[in-house]
Amino acid sequence: MSSAQWAVVCVCTFIVSMGAALGLLTPSPNRLDQIPATLLDPLSLRSNPRPNEIEVIRPATAGSSQAQSSFPLCGRGAGDCVIDGDTFRFRGEKIRIADIDAPETGRAKCADEAALGQRATLRLAELLSSRPFRLEAIGSRDVDSYGRKLRIVANGGGSIGAQLVDEGFARPWNGGRRPWC
Repeated sequence: MSSAQWAVVCVCTFIVSMGAALGLLTPSPNRLDQIPATLLDPLSLRSNPRPNEIEVIRPATAGSSQAQSSFPLCGRGAGDCVIDGDTFRFRGEKIRIADIDAPETGRAKCADEAALGQRATLRLAELLSSRPFRLEAIGSRDVDSYGRKLRIVANGGGSIGAQLVDEGFARPWNGGRRPWC
């Protein structure tokens, strides 16, 4: 047997054994809920994902046993949460939505900015919790000056940042901060 044939046999054996170990080869109807959601998600089944695509995340639905259930506002507890209208924490990393600028909440310059920043924060939490999304790297700049990962956050409807802009909770990022007051 040639080395190429041997490699094919090894890969096929691995795939079959992983499928058997996960119980995915012949799931009965009452076991379909045990199939990882990422295997059922059309975004994750693409045969040719973009090279800068990071990950597909599916929020849990009612009755789901997935660990990722929602993005609450950040507080005392650690974990996945929304910091403000353009920043959130995910799997131990701070993620800055790269294509928008949202009003500040903690360092707001006026009451109007603080109020809009709070509404933007709540809306981002709602958007991240409501449907699957992708984190996409942009260009060659991976982190900002604060050490946050710069990512485009997209879901089936497009960029979450663009949606926040369309709804009036943020504005497109133009390379610098502008006042909100």
